[in-house]
Amino acid sequence: MSYRETALAKFLLFVEPGPLTLVTTFDGKKNNVMTISWVMPMDFDGGLVMATGPWNHSYEALVKRKECVVCIPAQDMLETAVKIGDVSGAECDKFALFHLRTLPAKTVQAPLLAGCQACLECEVTDVLARRGLLLLRVKRLVTDKSKAKGRLWHARGDGTFTLDGASRNLRRLMKDKLPPGV
Repeated sequence: MSYRETALAKFLLFVEPGPLTLVTTFDGKKNNVMTISWVMPMDFDGGLVMATGPWNHSYEALVKRKECVVCIPAQDMLETAVKIGDVSGAECDKFALFHLRTLPAKTVQAPLLAGCQACLECEVTDVLARRGLLLLRVKRLVTDKSKAKGRLWHARGDGTFTLDGASRNLRRLMKDKLPPGV
């Protein structure tokens, strides 16, 4: 066996969930957007979990307003998404700084982000502050077919990103497990 001890900090290289997302919020006065890759599904019924906390400017809006939009950036948005995550909404208007265009959502006050593959309008259903987890429920999903190419960016946890590669269809082996409409 050729295993070797590796720095524990590198564990993210193997379990970073992805995909890279842009999460928009509205705090009652202004919109904000943050980049986060720690969002993952909880179930087949629109349940998501997001790992974040008070270190993120958007956290207070998420906890107070109990809503957000989780936007999946298109392939051509990677550099912008990374730059968005490198500045704080407490210090600047990210929408102006990065020339982001918003669209109105229907079920939440946080905006949709134009140019993304998909936008998931979500309500925050629970906050597990001690663990830095927010439980979300998707209320509405909109997609842009011209941007949704079926490929997503994933953070590797070390400043590098991968774009999904080839896929393999094994639905026939899982058809009894998949919910209707998936």
